[in-house]
Amino acid sequence: MKKIYHLSTCDTCRRIINELNPSSDFVLQDIKTESITTAQIEEMQKLAGSYEALFSKRARLYKERDLKNQNLSEEDYKKLILEHYTFLKRPVIFVDNQIFVGNSKKVVEAANTAING
Repeated sequence: MKKIYHLSTCDTCRRIINELNPSSDFVLQDIKTESITTAQIEEMQKLAGSYEALFSKRARLYKERDLKNQNLSEEDYKKLILEHYTFLKRPVIFVDNQIFVGNSKKVVEAANTAING
């Protein structure tokens, strides 16, 4: 599978997608207009290793809800990501059986290598 979960209104996501220049066989899913399904988040978790690895602690709602002072379980992370798209660390890039989560330079470079060789 070749897929990128992103937010079309996010400048960082747009920049990364332009930088990666994925081929037309990539599916782009805007998580704001097309919500993540339980099956999709479970598939991400299998490759990422945990729901926490997929969770964005930079989200505005994370601060607003004071979640940093709560002891969140894996199930909590999963529920929060499914509840609101802003909790997914973006972008999430699938290249065959590999997953790349987030926008750090290292992650983007690894995704670029997987996509463009």
